[in-house]
Amino acid sequence: MKKVAGAARRAIIDYNMIQKGDCIAVGVSGGKDSLTLLTVLASLRRYIPESFTLKAITVEMGFDGVSAENIAGYCKKLGVEYITEKTGIARVLFDIRKEKNPCSLCANLRRGALNNIAAANGCNKVALGHHLDDVIETFFLSLFYEARISCFSPVTYLDRKGITVIRPLIYANEKDIRSFAKRFALPVLHNPCPKDGNSKREYIKQLLLRLEKENPDVRQRIFRAVKTKLLDAGKDCV
Repeated sequence: MKKVAGAARRAIIDYNMIQKGDCIAVGVSGGKDSLTLLTVLASLRRYIPESFTLKAITVEMGFDGVSAENIAGYCKKLGVEYITEKTGIARVLFDIRKEKNPCSLCANLRRGALNNIAAANGCNKVALGHHLDDVIETFFLSLFYEARISCFSPVTYLDRKGITVIRPLIYANEKDIRSFAKRFALPVLHNPCPKDGNSKREYIKQLLLRLEKENPDVRQRIFRAVKTKLLDAGKDCV
C-alpha cells in the first residue's frame, strides 16, 4: 500500500490533480489497475488535505456472463458509491463492425460513455488507472503505428464535457500494482474480450520485456525521457 499509494500521492502533488471539493469518478473496468486506483484514492481521502468525494463507475461492455456483483460489494466496503451503465459496445465492435483491431475504437467508446456518466452524476473529474508501463507502451504505440511522438497527459481538461481527466498511477509500476491487487485480494474480473492478450499493445509489452533482458533499467530510462519531453510539457494523445 505504501509503495503504490506513495507513487500516486507524488503524481497528485506534481500535477496538482486534486482540489478541495472535487467529485472524482473512478473508471472501474474490473481489472487490477482500476481497482487498485479506487482502493488507493479511497485510502488517500484520509491523508490528502484537500477533501474530495469518490464515485466508482463501470461501463458494462455487453459481454455475456460478466457480473459486477463482487465489485459492488467491494465499493460498499470502501464507502464509495457504485454506478453501472449497460452499453452495446461489444456488439458494435464485434458483431456490427467486425473490427479486426478494435482496441483504439473500444477505448474511445468506453471513455466517451464514462465521461458522459460521470458528468450526469455530478462529477467534475474522471480518474483512470493508467500506470508507468502504460505511459511507455502508449509512447511506442504512437511511434510505431501512428508515426508520431506522443503520449497521454497526466491531467487533461475536456472542455466539451467540462470534465478533467486525471491519471494518479502514472508513477506506479505494473508489477507493483499486480502485487498490490494480489496482496489485498481485489475482486478482479476476468477480461472477456476476445482480443485480450492478442493486440498491438501486447506486442509492445512483449518487446519491452525482451529489451529488459539485456538492459534491466531501460523501462525507467524511457519513462524519464517521456516524462521530460511529453508529460511535463502537457502534450497528449487523448
